[in-house]
Amino acid sequence: MRYWPLAAYIAVIFAANWAVVTLGPVTVPGTALIAPAGVFFAGLAFTLRDLTQDSLGRRWTYAAIILGASLSGLLSGPLALASAVAFLFSETADLAVYTPFRKRRWLAAVTASNLVGLVLDSLLFLWLAFGSFEYLAGQIVGKLEMTVLAVALLWGRRALLSRHPPADLA
Repeated sequence: MRYWPLAAYIAVIFAANWAVVTLGPVTVPGTALIAPAGVFFAGLAFTLRDLTQDSLGRRWTYAAIILGASLSGLLSGPLALASAVAFLFSETADLAVYTPFRKRRWLAAVTASNLVGLVLDSLLFLWLAFGSFEYLAGQIVGKLEMTVLAVALLWGRRALLSRHPPADLA
């Protein structure tokens, strides 16, 4: 059970790049903003990175970042390469913000690290892939929507587990 975040994390990295290459630009729900379709998967990746670090440690997390970026490179040239480079930098920044705060205020650490990661990822990806920041607002809002969703689900799960802890299997 402790490996599910790792598998989900690698799958989401690949899915984000697949969506960019396959679906192109999409409308961000609830807005008139446009963003590359991978924005929704990328928004989940930051939280899954945090969960991977919590369950398996930083070595596994770095291995997953490299594996996910490498798999993405198989999809297509410039878009996947831009995504892979942006992802490597943004996920490393996410890890740097998350790590020192995760033991004290876990949900705050997830939120702060996701914000840093999603802004850096958006800036780097758009500049490398398109040479412009035309989709910047859509990228940030789309990733932010997914971050809010992920954090809300995690907060709800933690609240539920604190009231009803799982039965001891021993």
